Amino acid sequence: MSSELGVVLYFAVLNSGGLDNVGAVSTEVKRRLQEINVEDGVIRRVSIICFEAEMNLASYADRGGHLKVEVKPDRVEIFVEDDGPGIEDVEQAMTPGYSTAPLWIRELGFGAGLGLPNMEEKSDIFHIESEVGKGTRIHSVVFRRRDAA
Repeated sequence: MSSELGVVLYFAVLNSGGLDNVGAVSTEVKRRLQEINVEDGVIRRVSIICFEAEMNLASYADRGGHLKVEVKPDRVEIFVEDDGPGIEDVEQAMTPGYSTAPLWIRELGFGAGLGLPNMEEKSDIFHIESEVGKGTRIHSVVFRRRDAA
């Protein structure tokens, strides 16, 4: 399958409230991107963004959410959307170390407040919208280029 045509990978993430399957989506995204010969550095960055998204969905989105990856000749776009509680202060949530993770997540060694900042760092373009009581939407873009490794 040629990545020059554009490929859409879509994953529903419905098992919020537990970490049993966290990592499954990012692993599958990595495998599928390798199959269509996306550059290794791009795959690495996209996989990290997807993993962080999975963690956030499992940690916060009681009603679940979904993740979509679109592969285009010049970029990979990641869309994450949930119907969770929303983020009260997005700017504060983007501060490394700031966390509202529930106790059960922290007891497992997660929730250090680096997920959203890490997603932004690995993205060439990063946009987040959130509304309390309605959910959160994230759009991340990783440009494909030969020096991305």
